[in-house]
Amino acid sequence: MTARMAKRNCLKVIPLGGLDEIGKNMTVFEYGDDMFIVDAGLMFPGDDHPGIDLILPNFEYVLKRQDMLRGIVITHGHEDHTGAIPFLLKELKPSVPILGTRLTLGLIKSKLEEHKIKKSKLREILAGGHVTLGVFGLDFFAVTHSIPDGVGVHIRTPVGNVLHSGDFKLDQTPIDGRLTDYGAIARYGRKGVRLLMSDSTNAEFSDTTPSEAEVGKSFRNIIGNAEERVIVASFASHIHRLQQVCDAAVANGRKVAVTGRSMINNIKVARKLGYLHIEDDDILDAYQMNGLAPNEIVILCTGSQGEPFSALARMAGGDHRTVRVGKGDTVVISASPVPGNEKAVSRVINRLTKVGANVMHKGSSVVHVSGHAAAEDLRLMLNLVKPEYFMPIHGEARHLAAHARHATAVGLPSKSVFVLENGDCLRLDDQGARVSGRVESGIVYVDGLSVGDVGQVVLRDRQHMSQDGLISIVVVIDRATGRQAAEPEVIARGIALNEDGMAEELRARITRMLAKNSSKGVLDQAVIQHALRESVSQYVWENLRRRPMIIPVIMEV
Repeated sequence: MTARMAKRNCLKVIPLGGLDEIGKNMTVFEYGDDMFIVDAGLMFPGDDHPGIDLILPNFEYVLKRQDMLRGIVITHGHEDHTGAIPFLLKELKPSVPILGTRLTLGLIKSKLEEHKIKKSKLREILAGGHVTLGVFGLDFFAVTHSIPDGVGVHIRTPVGNVLHSGDFKLDQTPIDGRLTDYGAIARYGRKGVRLLMSDSTNAEFSDTTPSEAEVGKSFRNIIGNAEERVIVASFASHIHRLQQVCDAAVANGRKVAVTGRSMINNIKVARKLGYLHIEDDDILDAYQMNGLAPNEIVILCTGSQGEPFSALARMAGGDHRTVRVGKGDTVVISASPVPGNEKAVSRVINRLTKVGANVMHKGSSVVHVSGHAAAEDLRLMLNLVKPEYFMPIHGEARHLAAHARHATAVGLPSKSVFVLENGDCLRLDDQGARVSGRVESGIVYVDGLSVGDVGQVVLRDRQHMSQDGLISIVVVIDRATGRQAAEPEVIARGIALNEDGMAEELRARITRMLAKNSSKGVLDQAVIQHALRESVSQYVWENLRRRPMIIPVIMEV
């Protein structure tokens, strides 16, 4: 066999995201002239990504070979598996199909509409169904996760079968009654699986992952005993969790109010498609709460990760349009902090506590369980499948390493376990499996409407300053009241503010804005900084048609 033929008779498995990180999951499967993708997700920026809105995988490898691309398979509807789709589709031919289950496609369709993408080929799949994409045969099987309608994928290739678990847990009492399909997994194992790719998020946790039903018991107890309002912050895509909140609220004679753009959108989609059940009379918009007593309402909102401009963070800062948290309110943060968000979540908890709220979170109550399989569940998956080779996916380095140890503990030789990095190429053929070569990978930053135009944030900032200048605003406020304690100082570089008394007008505008915020009791520095940027940016644009870099500095006394 020639080297060229050997190369063509080889399955290449190439992770472009999702390894050594939590987020932006994306894996390429390639054989000969055929290629397809499993998942296309994003990752949200942390404190070390100033000015960045979203982080995407670098999918240049796919774009250069898009004539080979037969489809994009999405295992479930979470952002870390779907969020890159609009950006990818803008670069691809519209004929490339996106395959997903009904709810997954419903959430994707809503996202595409936000991005004004009208030409897309959405193809519904079913657990238990089969699809052919070029040389690949795909069989889909049900998995339980923290969102309905998740699937794993059994991939039939000319060099053997691959099983991709998707995100999963082995919940014996799932909210919707849809169990992980043990029978299908065992059947694939008996037929022979050359490579198992399995979710590693909870590989460090021993035992098994508790059932989602345990959270429902806590919600019924919390809402039943609360004397004032109950505010629940959760991921907007956690439909099972939202269902349990709704059930507990209605059982206790309360209405459910919804706030937060993504929460409103996802609940609308889930209700329309029949995945979330609550009567029209029992659910309302946050603007419709007037006239209801505190003990007649449960509020569902975004902000479980402490995002500065989420609904919960605005409530904590006294800056929410319709909800102001008061003494005696119960606030439930029903999620685990994503690595990197711990400080942000802690700040929100502290602010809510200071205004007198009773804050409940995973550390104090059973208000969250994971949607990912723990160690014993992962070992069960390995024993059901009995793969020839194993590749842990979806996790940071320590999660992948822990999952690799589980594989060797159940009898897989260490040489048959492959812990890869994004961009590595795992080759599978008649001779075996090996890591050989790397492809272009990495990250792409999304900053407003700009996608990947600047490789480094510092470079972007320097370009910004060279074109439009910089304005630094220094304000001094009273730590207890938020009131202005000294005249604001405005420092401009590369932009003239001395003409026609503009600097004086700008200082007066800042003073009015600070007074307005302090009258509302706004103390959150992130909220004040955002307001300063918006106010100064609008003034400079109206008068000079420039967009300088604006750096607000807040000093508390």
